[in-house]
Amino acid sequence: MRPGGTRICLVGATGLTGNALIAQAVGREDVHIVGIARRETKLPPGARMEMLVGEPIDWPLLIRAARADVLVCALGTTMRQAGDEAAFRAIDHDLVRFCAEAARAAGIEHMILISSVGADRASRHFYLSVKGETEQALGKLGFRRLDILRPSLLRGHRWHRRPGEAIAQMLAPMLGVLVLHGKYRAYRSISPAKVAHAILALAREKERGRFVHEYDAMQRAIRRIGD
Repeated sequence: MRPGGTRICLVGATGLTGNALIAQAVGREDVHIVGIARRETKLPPGARMEMLVGEPIDWPLLIRAARADVLVCALGTTMRQAGDEAAFRAIDHDLVRFCAEAARAAGIEHMILISSVGADRASRHFYLSVKGETEQALGKLGFRRLDILRPSLLRGHRWHRRPGEAIAQMLAPMLGVLVLHGKYRAYRSISPAKVAHAILALAREKERGRFVHEYDAMQRAIRRIGD
């Protein structure tokens, strides 16, 4: 670890998971976050970080300027927000890959991606097939270590709430305990704060390779550093 802690370049800093990661890093001396975004975001008191703002075309320069050890990509949208399949793919595949390629060009060798449970290039579900294709593309870029987090429903406030999501978020914890067991545990809901804990734990890992983390694996990563 370099002096001042692990430097994390966070793209998607203004989203649900990005905000949670910023909040979880407050008060920690072992991590320094450099956020990349199109707009400013309100930072929590005590946040030890920088925010670099620019249009996506400029992000490779900002990613290089971050001088990071790890790229964390929390970019993502929904079909409802994107409007159509082409717009969704432009963010969840093209922009994610663009940032990953910029990170490799800047010498960053560790990437952590927020993907989705069920991601599979062969899926008949467009959302999941794009997520799977993105994972596959990043695996070919030569990162020394690639961590792929696959959360299910993220419990938390969204500015653009999806239809029925409020009800789903209320029921999710109970359904997870009562119904989602065995191979279905991967579909248990999780809070953005927990995902952020897992990111901070994984950012310290040095083992080489590609690692996929679903619900249980994220919980194990959290336990390695404690809640």
